[in-house]
Amino acid sequence: MERMRQLVGEMLIYCFVVALASGAFLAYFYVPSGRMVPYGGSYEPLRNIPMSAAYDSVLKISLDVRGGVFMRQLHHQSSVLLVVGTVVWALLGRFRYAFALAGLGLSLLGALAGYGSADDLLADTVLGRIPVLLWYGLHLLAALALGVALVASSRREAVSQPRTPAFMALSLCLAVLVIFWL
Repeated sequence: MERMRQLVGEMLIYCFVVALASGAFLAYFYVPSGRMVPYGGSYEPLRNIPMSAAYDSVLKISLDVRGGVFMRQLHHQSSVLLVVGTVVWALLGRFRYAFALAGLGLSLLGALAGYGSADDLLADTVLGRIPVLLWYGLHLLAALALGVALVASSRREAVSQPRTPAFMALSLCLAVLVIFWL
């Protein structure tokens, strides 16, 4: 059971790397601002409709940036896998590891903050009153803390059961398979 938990932990690290790389691509085009601007992208029915600069940039990433939709989907899929994977990881450890519980909380917090920073789904709720820049900062902070928790846990588990190249290749292949299977 411990080896299975270690395999899931390794897969989570690879999913985190994919989420980090796709997030870096998206961050290049993203504008974390709640300021209202008229839409000026390529989608004609929305032209000159007022919306937040954050949502405007999300639409432009999706519709005007080459590979933008693919990167958004890849970021979303790897983030969903992080949440589901941390649940499995915590269950395999029978909730006895602080890193698993911290990872679970951080992945949920990061997912909520990611939705909040897009300024679309939470806009008409109580959480919509929180500034977009704060959501974005919380998303980045939760992602950084989750990465630290995953790497620290992986290093701690590798002391008792060292990783072999075959084990790392298996976890990498499984992570890629799961990411692109969804």
